[in-house]
Amino acid sequence: MTAYHALPPGARSLAASLRGLYLSRWRFGPETDRLVDEALERDRWSDGQWTAWREDALARLLDRAATRVPYYRDLWAKRRAAGDRRAWDVLANWPTLPKQVLRERPESFVADDCDRRRMFEERTSGTSGTPLRLWWTRETVRRWYALYEARIREWNGVGRRDRWAMLGGQPVVPASAQRPPFWVVNRPMRQMYMSANHISRANGGDYRRALARYGPTHMIAYASSATLLAQVFESLGDGPRLPLVITNAEPLFPWQREQMLRSLAERVRETYGMAEIVAAASECDAGALHLWPDVGILEAHADAEAIPAVHGQTGQFVATGLINQDMPLIRYEVGDRGSLAHTSACSCGRTLPRLATVEGRTNDVLIGTNGRFVYWVNPIFYGMPVREAQIVQESVARIVIRVVPGSGFSASSRQVIAGRARERLGDLAVVFDEVDAIPRGSNGKFRAVVCAIPPEERAGALRAPVAP
Repeated sequence: MTAYHALPPGARSLAASLRGLYLSRWRFGPETDRLVDEALERDRWSDGQWTAWREDALARLLDRAATRVPYYRDLWAKRRAAGDRRAWDVLANWPTLPKQVLRERPESFVADDCDRRRMFEERTSGTSGTPLRLWWTRETVRRWYALYEARIREWNGVGRRDRWAMLGGQPVVPASAQRPPFWVVNRPMRQMYMSANHISRANGGDYRRALARYGPTHMIAYASSATLLAQVFESLGDGPRLPLVITNAEPLFPWQREQMLRSLAERVRETYGMAEIVAAASECDAGALHLWPDVGILEAHADAEAIPAVHGQTGQFVATGLINQDMPLIRYEVGDRGSLAHTSACSCGRTLPRLATVEGRTNDVLIGTNGRFVYWVNPIFYGMPVREAQIVQESVARIVIRVVPGSGFSASSRQVIAGRARERLGDLAVVFDEVDAIPRGSNGKFRAVVCAIPPEERAGALRAPVAP
């Protein structure tokens, strides 16, 4: 990454384009349009059609997991040795899978007739900053992106062949960059990837002009980063709005939607999903979040016991993925809370089940001494021997980094992490607090980012004029 950041802007876009060409060949093929059409047809299937389809997919998944996937094969062997004769073809007989187990033993979840070297490896840091490693076959990748194309883009009248923008946390430009461009152009995917970590009042005009020149039909972004960009644009005065913003990875709150509609986009649509592709949902024109039954089976477990909650009751989300049968995750604890709707009836005419509420996955926003608003901090911990981490901002000039050290954590680790934090937030005090565990909230999750700046100081920082 150091060599990449040393490149001039044009060369960085060339590197992004080469990566985009690689991704496009994995994601899309001659079967894509057919898969998209089939997904759109399933949107209006009857309950009976969905039940038959899912029962067949689940039966194949459970049998394959129990007989060909090392982790699950060992699990059932131990059960049998202990006298447990429950059938593995019944989902309720499977235990839930904690995320930490997947983090520690990812290879053991890949079927033994698969060659990981020929599969697409996906890495994601997750809420703790500790990477998850996931493997997909080319067939799985293309099936997933066809569903994405159908239920996110096609539903909203846009497509992968349009110009589009991504506002995200990937370090596409150096963290220390003070001048534009704060983005790269990935030409094979017709994507302009914009750094969410360089948004500030000083740079707002650069972002607005870049979007106006590129002319995307839609932007995909975390709700928090899109809201920040909308706030910055509003401070600049009236200007053109994007046709559409699609939010992902975080719940979209009403005030965030209102802010985006005022100053960033003509339409805003929410989605729900995760890199493990065990559950997904997207918003229709009527404002409902429709689940994708062909991706997975989502349960909301009552807090007191590991059994499904009544529809409408909030609980811990547990998902069984149906789309990736080569790295199956069964009754996987995704780390979110929420509730399922009582009915799938919707004025949009689709018969897909509905997601009533989603909780969790929200981070606070950090305020840098350099005037930036930073929400995506996981890259600070990339490659570091850290099991879990949390950043608490006590003032604009001071952060506390709580870490659960891993093997090899040392003074040099602290130095690297502190340096990365200052690259993003400016010159501020960085204090480390090594702990045995990060405190969890009532939902069982910890917040990776906590902004504890006193309200008066926070309000002043948000209103402060930008230095020339």
